Amino acid sequence: MIGIVAAFALVTLILTAFGSSSPDSVATSVAPAAAAGVPPEPQVLATVGNLQIKLPIAAEAVTAIGFHGADGDAMELSPVGRQVNEGLLARLWRRIAGSAQKGPVWFQLDGGPGTEVLDVGAMPGTDVYSPVEGTVVSIADFVIDGKAFGSRIDLRPSASPSLIVTLSHLEPDPSLTVGSPVLASSSKLGTVVDVASVERQALAKHASGRGNNAAIDVHPAAGSLP
Repeated sequence: MIGIVAAFALVTLILTAFGSSSPDSVATSVAPAAAAGVPPEPQVLATVGNLQIKLPIAAEAVTAIGFHGADGDAMELSPVGRQVNEGLLARLWRRIAGSAQKGPVWFQLDGGPGTEVLDVGAMPGTDVYSPVEGTVVSIADFVIDGKAFGSRIDLRPSASPSLIVTLSHLEPDPSLTVGSPVLASSSKLGTVVDVASVERQALAKHASGRGNNAAIDVHPAAGSLP
């Protein structure tokens, strides 16, 4: 009898773990029109130390959010929200411990374990805004197979000047120059380019638009202490 009760409890836990659990989420897996002139709400997607990385694209234009690993000096980001493709045991434990997570839903992507790179999916042409308050320190070509394809934009965040926040897969806004001050969630940096036309994107498994995205990573500024 005890064995039957235990088995029933286990089944209940499993069903509960896969039941509805709806944190405040950014829209995912849709194909909205490019958001023109619509800045995002200041929603935090990730943190690194005391630095908050905020949503750079209007929520209604986001197709999916994902994290993946990276080589080099990119720093590990701490995602905010709930991992959609989290393992069964982890989901069971969260249910048992009562540690439901609020915030945007996100995917752990192929491309290496880790969370060093944040991909915010959106259709080409979608406006991208600064995820931090700070200053533009570099605008350079983003190179794929020896060819420039969009740009990478480096920002020095006011909250953590020893770090550099890099966004890539963008066509820079014509008004943006090195030295330009930027405000989180309100300063336009550029628009998403169709990088998926030349390179398969890890987000493609979970988002429309072939996984096109604005990619964000954080690394130490040159000359800063480790």
